[in-house]
Amino acid sequence: MQLNGQSSLVTGGASGLGLAIAERFLAEGALVTVLDRNEHRLGALEERFGERVETVAGDVRSLADNRRAVAAAVARFGALHSFIGNAGIWDFNASLLDLPDDRVDAAFEEVFSINVKGYLLGAKAAAPELVRSGGSIVFTLSNAAFYPGGGGPIYTAAKHAAHGLVRQLAFELAPRVRVNAVAPGIIPTDLRGPRALDQEQSSVASLFPPAGAPIGSPLGVVPRTEDYTGAYVLLASAADASMITGAVINADGGLGIRGLRSVNGGADLIARFPPR
Repeated sequence: MQLNGQSSLVTGGASGLGLAIAERFLAEGALVTVLDRNEHRLGALEERFGERVETVAGDVRSLADNRRAVAAAVARFGALHSFIGNAGIWDFNASLLDLPDDRVDAAFEEVFSINVKGYLLGAKAAAPELVRSGGSIVFTLSNAAFYPGGGGPIYTAAKHAAHGLVRQLAFELAPRVRVNAVAPGIIPTDLRGPRALDQEQSSVASLFPPAGAPIGSPLGVVPRTEDYTGAYVLLASAADASMITGAVINADGGLGIRGLRSVNGGADLIARFPPR
C-alpha cells in the first residue's frame, strides 16, 4: 500500500470526488482527516471507517476551521503528511453576458473564496506540519485550468489562479514540501454551484449519462470519480513522487487533444447584439 501509515487531510472529502479520494487513500493504508460542511455525511464516514478517520465540520473559507482540521489530524494521528485541497464549486458555464448584473460581485467572491482562497488558507494552515513531516500538498484543478469551455469566466479564472498557486507554493515551500495538482476532466461528481447564482442545489452529476456510458471524447466513456484517484495517490506518495513538485497531472480524458470543433457564440452573439 503506497500510503501506509500516512496522515492525510482531504477538504470536501464527504462526497463526490473528495469522498473517492478519501476512500482510495484509506485503501492505500492512509489515516484520513476530512474537513467538510456536511455534518451528516461526516457522521456516515465515521461509521464506515471508524478509528482510521477523523472528521471536522467547517468551511474552507475560514483559516480557523482549516487550522482546527490540521490540529485534529495531528492530535488523532500524530502528524500530517499530505494536504489535499479539493473542496470546490462550479459556475455551470454561466457566461459573461448571462451573468446577472446584480450578482456578478457575489458570484465572483463566492467562487474565488472557495476555489482559490480555500486552497490558500488550507495550505497556510497545513504548511507548518508538512514542513515538519517533509510532506506534500495536492490541489484539485480542472481542465478549465488550461482550456476555455470547462466553465464560465469566473470558474475558469479561479482554476487558472489555483494553477498559479501550485507553482508559487511549490517555489516557496521547497525543498521540504512538494506542491502539485490533479486536473480532472469531465466528472459525474456531486459538484454544486454558487448560492449567489441560485445553483447550490444543482449537481454536476445530473448533467452526465451514467459512468461508463459512451461519449464523444478521445477515451470514449464517462469516467467514474474513482478513476481519478490514482493520480492523487501518486503525488501524495513520498516514495513514488519524491522528485515531483510544481506539476499538474492533466487527467482530462484527452480533452486537450481533441481539437476545436466549433466556434462559440458567432451568429448567436450577433443576433443578441446586432450592429448599430
